Amino acid sequence: MPPPVESRPYPVLFIHGLWIHASAWESWQELFATHGYVTSAPGWPGDADTVQQTRDDPSPLDGVGIEAICRHYADLIDAMPVRPIVVGHSFGGLIAQELLARGYATAAVAIDPAPIKGVKVLPFSQLRSGLPVLGNPANKKRTVSLTSKQFHYSFGNTLTEEESDALFARWTIPGPGRPLFEDATANFVRDSPAAVDSHHAARGPLLLITGTEDHTVPRSVTEAVFALYADNPSITEYRELEGRGHSLTIDHGWRDVAQLTLEWLAEQVSDPAEETSD
Repeated sequence: MPPPVESRPYPVLFIHGLWIHASAWESWQELFATHGYVTSAPGWPGDADTVQQTRDDPSPLDGVGIEAICRHYADLIDAMPVRPIVVGHSFGGLIAQELLARGYATAAVAIDPAPIKGVKVLPFSQLRSGLPVLGNPANKKRTVSLTSKQFHYSFGNTLTEEESDALFARWTIPGPGRPLFEDATANFVRDSPAAVDSHHAARGPLLLITGTEDHTVPRSVTEAVFALYADNPSITEYRELEGRGHSLTIDHGWRDVAQLTLEWLAEQVSDPAEETSD
């Protein structure tokens, strides 16, 4: 019988991004449990319990925006005994940074994160990935589904069509259009919900991870996010995963991303009992 896994002092809260159901974190949760972490992966406000239920009736997601999503997770964290580690992908990565800056997280890992306010680069692939939503202003108040072809471009561009289609069938859900509109106009709105205090917030460590071939959040966007933290004395680190696209948390190479996350957390997040003994 293997020795029992030593429990970790901080739980891990996973936050999914646009168009992917929260249950896509299942493999991550199983792996993190073997390293002693208690985990949870609650959906956005309006998500149903399963992929199919969300597809059958996505109307509760209509009009859900960044502020509502952030408040939803902040309320969940308020009910926890300790501040968790937050791991987010895409828009979940933006939310993870907001929660960290506001003191709701012990540490955060933002994987291919949606750009925060202040990012000015707009690569063509990012614009093309957002067009299914941004191409129609009416989408701000409703949910939008991707086609398998759109998913292959935006998420699965480094994958075979067969693998991309399988991920599309297994994990995709309609997503609210409002967060994309809010993010696209962030630099023109004074109190944008996509704003994060990257300069002054005293916070726990933050890791930004990018896939070098990501179409939805290209590497140059994550580099620009990292640059916004340059004058913040809190720990901010950046990692690139060569040849990976926006599907990196759910495709055949997900374990590489998860292992990188676990190794970084082991380096950066201390047991509070150890800090006290020092």
